[in-house]
Amino acid sequence: MSASRLLLVCWAALATLSVSTVLLAQSGGTWVLSVAILLVAVGKAWLITDGFMEMRHAPRLWRRLMVGWAVVLAVVVGLTLVLVR
Repeated sequence: MSASRLLLVCWAALATLSVSTVLLAQSGGTWVLSVAILLVAVGKAWLITDGFMEMRHAPRLWRRLMVGWAVVLAVVVGLTLVLVR
């Protein structure tokens, strides 16, 4: 797949995921939906890291750190949601 085609596919996936987060947020306020939105956010972070930042060609450590940071933030926000309720 060419680089420009890959970027277009990543962009389309990010746009779709962004619309899905809006639709999920408008459908209610349960903790399950909050977790779903956080999982979509981690997926978007992975797409940005691998697609736009082209970290798929970088050393594994950097790639894992970038995606791991999004996972850590999602876990912290998720725990905050659980502990506050």
